[in-house]
Amino acid sequence: MFAAAPQPATAQAPRTPWDSVARDLLRELITINTSQSAGSTVIAAEAMAKRARAAGFPASDVVVVATKPNKGNLIVRLRGRQSGKKPILLLSHIDVVEAKAEDWTLPPFEFVEKEGTFYGRGVADDKDEGAIHLALLFRLKAEKFVPDRDIIVALTADEEGGPDNGVEWLLANRRELIDAEYAFNEGGGGRIKDDRRLSHDVQASEKKVQNWTLESTNPGGHSSVPVKDNAITHLSDALVKLGAFDFPVRLNEVTRAYFTQLSTVTVGDIGQAMKAIVANPSDAAAARILSADPRYNSQLRTTCVATMLEGGHARNALPQRARANVNCRILPDESPDSVKEVLTRVIANPKVTITATGEARNSPPSPLTPALMSEIARVTKEMWGDLPVIPTMSTGATDGVYLRNAGIPTYGVSGLFYPDTGAHGMNERIPAKAFYEGLEFMTRLVKSLTRAGVS
Repeated sequence: MFAAAPQPATAQAPRTPWDSVARDLLRELITINTSQSAGSTVIAAEAMAKRARAAGFPASDVVVVATKPNKGNLIVRLRGRQSGKKPILLLSHIDVVEAKAEDWTLPPFEFVEKEGTFYGRGVADDKDEGAIHLALLFRLKAEKFVPDRDIIVALTADEEGGPDNGVEWLLANRRELIDAEYAFNEGGGGRIKDDRRLSHDVQASEKKVQNWTLESTNPGGHSSVPVKDNAITHLSDALVKLGAFDFPVRLNEVTRAYFTQLSTVTVGDIGQAMKAIVANPSDAAAARILSADPRYNSQLRTTCVATMLEGGHARNALPQRARANVNCRILPDESPDSVKEVLTRVIANPKVTITATGEARNSPPSPLTPALMSEIARVTKEMWGDLPVIPTMSTGATDGVYLRNAGIPTYGVSGLFYPDTGAHGMNERIPAKAFYEGLEFMTRLVKSLTRAGVS
């Protein structure tokens, strides 16, 4: 049933039969186009459902929910003892961003293995974790492991911005399929540099996303008789002020733990600045050092940046309208209204209006439960030695926001130590060895948590 496919001579050979299973699941997922424009997550969900039934799961515990002809979600459940404990959910998404073959040097929807590296659209975001979650569930089933609660694996649609998000739909319409005490999701993983593991990061929070339209309007006129009251000039002035402005430093439970832990593996002035900012968030010198790195800057504060610009209607006419999109990534404990107040004060120009585009989704952080965090740390140490386990706040967005808003704490946990993967770009790739290690880590962690009943 789980025979391994022949391996190229240069491949990183699977170490165990379950490595082979995970690789084969990933291979099949990659060959199914699940992009928004031309793909189908229904086909992918049905293919993985067939695998689950072949692995011995009863049809009643393998559910494909199609919300549209090309939008499908798979839920597989391993039954545990009736202990009264709510399940653990392992979540990943099987949709992928667009990939044009002419922009790649390798075929994006073929699984290519070269010199110990897997290539293909979705190998890093996020079909690798889908394959890992299914493989570990198949392994537990084959080993007749009976957890102290149900374990649910969900592979869902439209995380990458499509109109039919699977997690949101399931929570609203079939919550019983994915309801859980807590969930593991993408967003975390190992920090690695020059082949050296630095830390194992656990995503416990996400920023909120809010777009604003900045707009200036004017009656216009002939460009041969210009006036100072110019829509483009007003908007430009507003954007220059915004570009020069930094929101104040504001640490929360997750970012305070992030800088505390990261300072133990960061040398020099940056490491010292991390310690200083935790001791005193008002330390201007420490903030200046950390803010020079865009990654650290985005952890320190809410950020707003202009991302789109348009204005004018003719080369020989004064502009009647100028408009820009400003994309804000807001700290979990700040509100869009408070951000708008700041933007209004910074821009300080009544000729420029600020209007919200859409509505920011609340993003409550997941609690850093000591028992859970210590178990993640224990398995990390068991596999890789004394690596710090660092809570992180994602500056981007995942499906975890839907679960957290539904009262299901969600943690980005994977055990995947990947260097640059090219996710969303050309020739997306992951190291085969790291993929297999992630499978082993997640298997040990899930078994441990559902054997000891850690919550």
